Amino acid sequence: MEGEDEASEDDRSFSKASIPKRIAICAAGAIVNILFAIIVYFILMATSGVYISNEVDSTIPGYAAEQVGIQSGDKIIKLNGETVNNKYDLDDIMDQANGEEIAVTIDRNGETLELTITPTEVQSKVTGMYLDEKCQVIMVEKGSSSERQGIQANDVITKINNEETNGDTNKIVEVLQQQGLGTILLTVQRGNEEINIEFTPDYVSTYYLGVNMKLAPDTLGNRCFYGLVETKEFIVSIVDNVKQLFTGRVGVDQMTGPIGIGEMVSQTNGIREFISLMALISISLGVTNLLPIPALDGGKILILLIEAIRRKPMKPENEVNIQLLGFSILIALSIYVSYNDILRLF
Repeated sequence: MEGEDEASEDDRSFSKASIPKRIAICAAGAIVNILFAIIVYFILMATSGVYISNEVDSTIPGYAAEQVGIQSGDKIIKLNGETVNNKYDLDDIMDQANGEEIAVTIDRNGETLELTITPTEVQSKVTGMYLDEKCQVIMVEKGSSSERQGIQANDVITKINNEETNGDTNKIVEVLQQQGLGTILLTVQRGNEEINIEFTPDYVSTYYLGVNMKLAPDTLGNRCFYGLVETKEFIVSIVDNVKQLFTGRVGVDQMTGPIGIGEMVSQTNGIREFISLMALISISLGVTNLLPIPALDGGKILILLIEAIRRKPMKPENEVNIQLLGFSILIALSIYVSYNDILRLF
């Protein structure tokens, strides 16, 4: 674009445009990526035909909902004063409550009931490692039991309690799900080295009301409503992933580049899964491109905002040096991520 990287005297050039116009031009590509992904994902979700409502189908024996008398057909309309439209709302509010007593508002055949419930606590094992279908560790969460006990990304678990896994991740899952099992002996292949690790998973508490929710009727209104809800959750998950990267909960070694994305695309099952992955890639590119990092559109926008505050442009040589520094960092990051992608493949 004329005037973007060099001086131009043309009144229609980028450098002669007002700062708001230049910011809009820089942001346009990323915004199109995001909007495209949102529209595609909404269409996918609005045509899935499976939507979970806020109406109780059944209660789970021994859990809190059964004990306080919640029945099939009850509609959970509020938890702690917050509106519940679907299972996402219910799960989010339950997570926020973290086991504390909850005020539940129920609609039972047009009658409003107010109940107070202490959720049922269920303890489960958490490892903090994520495996592919060949028992290879693709990610280790920061601060998790896996990281503390020395498990690394790209390790391949070859044995669990001296039993060969034969590349079957389900065998590992089955052992981890066994009740009362503490320390587990893992044998991992790390490069040419075989390492034995006495592994003890963490235990975390999860809190449940103990209800199974009914599917919502497959109507046009529900398709649009639940499509919007699913799309909102999709956007929130992307933003959360970016936050985790910048807060250190997700490491750079867990990022995926073009090679890893190509592998993911090759493993998609059916056109819907393929299109969903394309939407994920599109929105991820859009959000990433808006980050205030030199050499990205977000970096250019940041420079324009500084220019607006200072009321004068940055010296061209300083802007070029900043962009070159950002570009160098991005190239180095791309090489590192691609290297990790190759390791995961082989």
